[in-house]
Amino acid sequence: MVVLGSLSQIKPSPIRTNSSSSSSNPSQKGLLLTRRRATVLGPSFVVASLLHFNNPISPQPSSHLALAQQQQEDELQQEEDRSVHLFQETSPSVVFIKDLEIDKSLKASPDAVFLSEDGNSKVEGTGSGFIWDKFGHIVTNYHVVAKLATDQTGLQRCKVYLVDARGNGFYSEGKIVGVDPAYDLAVLKVDVEGHELKPVVLGTSNGLHVGQSCFAIGNPYGYENTLTMGVVSGLGREIPSPDGKAIRGAIQTDAAINAGNSGGPLIDSYGHIIGINTATFTRKGTGASSGVNFAIPIDTVVRTVPYLIVYGTPYRDRF
Repeated sequence: MVVLGSLSQIKPSPIRTNSSSSSSNPSQKGLLLTRRRATVLGPSFVVASLLHFNNPISPQPSSHLALAQQQQEDELQQEEDRSVHLFQETSPSVVFIKDLEIDKSLKASPDAVFLSEDGNSKVEGTGSGFIWDKFGHIVTNYHVVAKLATDQTGLQRCKVYLVDARGNGFYSEGKIVGVDPAYDLAVLKVDVEGHELKPVVLGTSNGLHVGQSCFAIGNPYGYENTLTMGVVSGLGREIPSPDGKAIRGAIQTDAAINAGNSGGPLIDSYGHIIGINTATFTRKGTGASSGVNFAIPIDTVVRTVPYLIVYGTPYRDRF
């Protein structure tokens, strides 16, 4: 928009009208005519320029508009590139977990059935987890491996699918190291001989702000390496734990979390884990996520997991 009040009025220069001088000097007469023409044409040129500038139908876009569009496209491309890079760097640290129940009618040993990859075992559930360290410790939710943790028959098994630092996929049996139902946490141990793992980069849940971006990586409904994006929707929430108590300080997010995402990491824009995806409210009768999802804050995980690795399951939680 052009502010017309900011334009100064063009005033013609004062011209002497001495008849004797103008008749005696032809050059001054030409100068007088030139000045008069400039006086008349000057305002006309300004008006024409304003009309052209304010014409809404321009045959060609202005250079400023084209530059703004290019900058917007560059920003979108940079944002997409950051998301792609973040996923590529973080996804090798995320694992896929299958809970299996071995057919008890088989004559073969459960371990032989586990390794055979045939139809002699039943998939009881699936979930996600992440690599804690290079020694093969896997962190996930307790409710993902609850059947294995409470198994009295010896027929429950946990199969963990991983990718090593070189991008080679493999699977191994996950054995319970320790569980803490009060915080819905569990630690598994897998045999990683011959493979170098890439642990997650730990962040902090202290100092999070509502509105900042976050990303969830997991295996919803068995679809491996799924990325969803959202924001931190709320902080300091309370969610129920498997032992009936409350987990305080949970992170609320609208990044989609569905069945199979449990145990996977919630990460920030730098690829640092800030929580463990744990629970979601679903629409009644559909099972679909309502967009109200929760993660256990990573500061709680950091306080609990080292204890489970060193001392195992607390006595109060042993079955």
